[in-house]
Amino acid sequence: MKKKSDKPTVNIILPDHSTVTLQAGKSLLELSEQISLHYPTSIVAALVNGKLKDLTYIPEDAAVIRFLDIGTKEGASIYQRSLTLLLIYATRLLYPQAQIQVEHSLGKGLYCEIDKSPPLTAEDVKALEKKMRELIAQNLPIKKNKVPIEEAGQIFQQEGFQDKALFYKYWPEEKLTIYTLGDLKDSLHGYMVPSTGILRLFALQYRAPGLVLRFPHEKDPQTIPPYIEQPKLFEIFRETEKWAEILGFDTVGVLNDRIKQGEGSDIIRITEALHEKKVAQIADMISKQKDEISIILIAGPSSSGKTTFAQRLRIQLLVNGIRPFPISLDDYFVDRGHTPVDESNNPDFEHIEAIDLELFNTHLLRLIDGKEVEIPTFNFTTGAREYSGHKIKLQKNQPLIIEGIHGLNERLTQSIPRHKKFKIYVSALTALNVDRHTRIHTTDTRLIRRIVRDNQFRGTNAQKTIRRWPSVRRGEEQNIFQLQEEADIMFNSSLVYELAVLKPLAEPLLKEIDQTAPEFVDAKHLVLFLSGFVPLGTKDIPANSIIREFIGGSCFYC
Repeated sequence: MKKKSDKPTVNIILPDHSTVTLQAGKSLLELSEQISLHYPTSIVAALVNGKLKDLTYIPEDAAVIRFLDIGTKEGASIYQRSLTLLLIYATRLLYPQAQIQVEHSLGKGLYCEIDKSPPLTAEDVKALEKKMRELIAQNLPIKKNKVPIEEAGQIFQQEGFQDKALFYKYWPEEKLTIYTLGDLKDSLHGYMVPSTGILRLFALQYRAPGLVLRFPHEKDPQTIPPYIEQPKLFEIFRETEKWAEILGFDTVGVLNDRIKQGEGSDIIRITEALHEKKVAQIADMISKQKDEISIILIAGPSSSGKTTFAQRLRIQLLVNGIRPFPISLDDYFVDRGHTPVDESNNPDFEHIEAIDLELFNTHLLRLIDGKEVEIPTFNFTTGAREYSGHKIKLQKNQPLIIEGIHGLNERLTQSIPRHKKFKIYVSALTALNVDRHTRIHTTDTRLIRRIVRDNQFRGTNAQKTIRRWPSVRRGEEQNIFQLQEEADIMFNSSLVYELAVLKPLAEPLLKEIDQTAPEFVDAKHLVLFLSGFVPLGTKDIPANSIIREFIGGSCFYC
């Protein structure tokens, strides 16, 4: 039996699942130093009784602690966020009059632009990296301070961060955490490491007109992945910037102001018109090659709106006198007993060999040659293909249209020459930033879409959707992202207003998750993220909108 004089202890669960018991009353940073040898990379945060805490936190009572290094999703996010703060500070020291904007993911890193005169050069980027390494060697403290929201607004005004001041004008909490590095005061919407000395692994890559901040990822936390040029992805982000110029804003604070001023309807209409114009342009590209293109392939990650995009493209092609015929990849699944298995020995239906590639390509060739083909139907109850006399024969100006995650993979349609295929990559890429220094993660937007859709149409709660998300992401990494540059054209399905619409639908679902559940950390992050948006109603959203696929009311579905 424990004596009253005994000090409380904390149980630290190590990566090998063994446990170390230490006395409470010390900061997580101090505790982490005692067990750091058990971790391959620097510890940056911890889960204390299942709740995410930064290293300044002091557990006074008995607790179960799991430390997080860069090899965890939460740890990698904190490391990247802290590196971003360091880059902002280094930019201030070298180029005091410059303005830095964090843009989007690119080449396994984070693309940023620095508005300065003269414009940024490769030598400037080398100087920035050198300065960052000097600051790391000095192991400068990154101080944390919680201040009233009014004071935070004043701090941002003094720093020249009007976009942040505007965003936090609508912040629902009474206080905000401000981080200080040198003379820089900032908030990047999440925890930071306690000092710059932790941030040793990074590199800068000049990518005109900006730079790419490179860092290790959770799958390989000890290595900075090689920079991969992605010209098509870069171009679609530039197009998104042009759309932001048309709308007149690119940060959440301005969106909130415009909604409050009653301009939400116009924002919806302009955004939807930009989408429709882009879909029409893609249809025109296909029409110019109609005598050559036999197959249109549409691919993209989960919750990117591929199905609605395919329907809208079909309509625009019909306008041009082209009558695409859809084929479902699901009907070409191999019989369930032949389905490949994943690392857990479960059926992997997202593996390309879950499709009968030989039969599929045989049917494609016959259809393109003008021959009649009996199309199978996959019976998901019996796990086998069935034939019921469903025969098709393509007519003139009738290309096949195929939607699925493997659309960019040449193996899927290997019997068809490349020049006869038109490949489209669809994804909900970032259309808006929280502020100039804080981007909105594409994966967050897609996960929120999926949470709302799964609850509305599949009866699945948010906890189950979040639990399955890592598996979905693994499938995307294996089957989609590495092939995205294979597309002939990319379509950004993100809508600048959508998170304001999704907020009132997603928040109640996320708040149902108990704080003891492993999914609570992700749920809390998403609730905090959504809390900065002013809600927007759905009445002005057209029935053919991408977002209708997730919230309901689409004209393409019953």
